[in-house]
Amino acid sequence: MTVYDGGDSMVRSTRFGLAIALLSALSFGTSGALIKPMLEAGWSPAAAVTARALTASVVLAPIAIVVLRGHWHALWRGRWRVLGMGVVGVAATQLAYFTALRTIPISTALLVEFLAPLLLVGLAWATTRRAPRALVLVGCALAVGGLLLVIGPGAIQAVDPVGLGFAFAAAIGCAAYFLIAARPGDGLPPVALAAAGLLVGGLSLALVGATGILPFAATFGDLPLFGNTAPWWVPLLIVAVISTALAYVTGITGAAALGSRLASFVALLEVVFASLFAWLLLGEELSPLQLVGGALILGGIAAVHGDHGPSLATPPPAPAAQPTSPAPQPAPPAAPVPNAGDLRPAPSRSA
Repeated sequence: MTVYDGGDSMVRSTRFGLAIALLSALSFGTSGALIKPMLEAGWSPAAAVTARALTASVVLAPIAIVVLRGHWHALWRGRWRVLGMGVVGVAATQLAYFTALRTIPISTALLVEFLAPLLLVGLAWATTRRAPRALVLVGCALAVGGLLLVIGPGAIQAVDPVGLGFAFAAAIGCAAYFLIAARPGDGLPPVALAAAGLLVGGLSLALVGATGILPFAATFGDLPLFGNTAPWWVPLLIVAVISTALAYVTGITGAAALGSRLASFVALLEVVFASLFAWLLLGEELSPLQLVGGALILGGIAAVHGDHGPSLATPPPAPAAQPTSPAPQPAPPAAPVPNAGDLRPAPSRSA
């Protein structure tokens, strides 16, 4: 199976898409362990997310400029994707998630936000009017069960309905991120979309922070980092490069290669990697149930990967040209044309 990348210039294999989406989940999974020292030192979550988004956009800017050289029209042509990625995929999702945390537990907010793959399955069902195949439903059940084990059974509890509503808004924003990332056709390279989207998202979060809707605080002294101390900008730069810049570029590339549905299921491994990094770097306990949950998530990804039904935002391969017969030519009056009925069809073009 092959699909086209965000620039419509290179054919991506599913194997490559899975590898790059796995790298994205791994990169996103490092953010908790890397950003925790900043939060413990007095940074508010909204300020930390804003700083990482803006710093990551600066890191990606030189690469994006080189990639877009001579093709700046692609940035204008993809302006709505950039706006959607920045405002919805970055800013609105983070804003909704952190607003939810003010009234509901982190585990509950995470569980609800990572229901985004189920939203994409339901959206495909509603728009195509074709019920998901049994394999996809099995994958959904395995993934949600695994997610619950990794995050913790305590995530299911009676919570504030307003906070729950914001968590669902974060899930919608997460689903929108995959839909936007998987929409090629404007010639905008993934690195350019990530750089511009993070810039728009970071500026949007900064404006929200200026209004006082969310606590917005930062400290600029030395921070504890894995048993040592380091300047505040060291963990910020690490999280901006690894957990943000690399994560978004690979996430967008993976979604363009796999389609929104499968890419969103692979992204569930982010919570597994986050638990592993918390265990390795911060010494937090990793329970056997979390390992079982990770195995179930892998099973869910395998089930969804095994289904070959339609997926939203997956660019279909170009249809092969139907064999055509040239129009019959009148025979010269002087003599009959030999083999006049041997009219061969034009060769088909493969996608």
